[in-house]
Amino acid sequence: MNLHKYSDTITSTVTKLSEYESFKLLCHQHHDGEPYPSEKVLHEIIELCRAILFPGYYGHSNVNRRTITYYLGVNTEKLFELLSEQILAGLCFACDRSKYVSLEGMREKSVEKTAEFIAYLPELRKILTTDVIAAYNGDPAAESYGEVIFCYPAIRAISNHRIAHELLKLGVPLIPRMISEMAHSETGIDIHPAATIGNYFTIDHGTGVVIGATAIIGNNVKIYQGVTLGARSFPLDAEGNPIKGIPRHPIIEDNVIIYSNATILGRIVIGEGAIIGGNIWVTENVEPGDKVMQTRSRQTEKNK
Repeated sequence: MNLHKYSDTITSTVTKLSEYESFKLLCHQHHDGEPYPSEKVLHEIIELCRAILFPGYYGHSNVNRRTITYYLGVNTEKLFELLSEQILAGLCFACDRSKYVSLEGMREKSVEKTAEFIAYLPELRKILTTDVIAAYNGDPAAESYGEVIFCYPAIRAISNHRIAHELLKLGVPLIPRMISEMAHSETGIDIHPAATIGNYFTIDHGTGVVIGATAIIGNNVKIYQGVTLGARSFPLDAEGNPIKGIPRHPIIEDNVIIYSNATILGRIVIGEGAIIGGNIWVTENVEPGDKVMQTRSRQTEKNK
C-alpha cells in the first residue's frame, strides 16, 4: 500500500483532529498511574457475583454443602480485589479532586466501598431469591427455579441492576452505569441503576423494557416486554439547558401488573393492585385497583 501518496491528507487530518476545540467534549485525559474502567474486568466481576449469589449455577458446577465455603471464599476474595480496582478506576475517571486529593486517598475510599458492598451480598441474595420466586410463580412455562436462574433474561438483568444500584448508593461513579448497560446489551432490558425496585419483581420475556432513573417500583410488581417507565419532556433553566436531578419517572405501587408495550410517562402514580393493559399510553395517575385497557372502537363493538 502506497501511503506516501496520501501523506499530506493523513497529516492534514491528524492536525484537524488534534485541535482542542474538536475533542474537548469527547476526550478523556487520563492521569498516569491511575487505573482505567474495564468492561472486560466488569464482566468478570458480574460472573463472580453470579457465582457467589447463585452457587452451582454459575462458576464451579461441582459446588456442594461440603465445598461451598471454600468456593465462596475464593470467589469473594477475588471479587474484592477486582471490584476495588474498578471502583478506584471509577473514582479516578470522575476526577473529583476537591474530594480526593491523592490517588492513595481514592484507593483507600475504593477499598472501603468494596468492603461495604461485600457485606451487602447476603442481603442481595435474599432479595434476588424473591425475584426468582416471582419469575417462577408468574410463568406457567417455568418448570423449576433452576430453569429460571439459568435461562431467564429477567434474572440476569435484575441481578445486574441490584448490583449496580447498591454500588450507586455507595457513591461509586460510572461503574454502576457500565454494569447496567452490560445487562442491556445482554438481554435487551434497560434499567437505570438509580431506579428503586422492591422485592418479588419480575419481567416476563423482557426485550425492550425501559425503566428510568427516578422510577420507583414497589413489591410484587410484574411487567411484560416492551414496557417503558419513562419521562415526559422535562423543564429547561433560564439558559435553555435541561434541569437534571428532578423526579420525572413513574411510581409503581405494590402488586401492579403492566402488560406488553405499555408506555407510562411522567411522575405519576400507578396505585396498588392496578392493571395496565398492553399498548396503552398512560400520563395520569391510576387509582389503586383500577384496570386501564384499550377502548374498543365502535366498529368492533358493532361486529360483536
